[in-house]
Amino acid sequence: MFVVKTLVTVAIIVAVSEIVKRSEKIGALIVALPFTSILVMIWMQVEGASPNRIASHSASTFWFVLPTLPMFLVLPKLLEMRWNFYWALIACCALTTALFFAMRFFKDPLA
Repeated sequence: MFVVKTLVTVAIIVAVSEIVKRSEKIGALIVALPFTSILVMIWMQVEGASPNRIASHSASTFWFVLPTLPMFLVLPKLLEMRWNFYWALIACCALTTALFFAMRFFKDPLA
């Protein structure tokens, strides 16, 4: 089963990276879809996870997605300001990390 999961997941990532080469907007649309979460929930179901465990995973995913969203607005602005790509990416990762910690004051996603 591990090999099947790996092959399916890799195939999706490679396919999306090829689509992005042809159309950034279609690639972004596909990437915005929660393929990873859907795949994980399917694998959990196939492997016999309880509905409560799958539901908990889904709710936790929601809370972990929120602090990542600003990155998709900040990164383009930094690149427009002629930041080096890697420094902009590092800054966005730092921002996301800070937002993860800040979010714990409002909602503990691991609770």
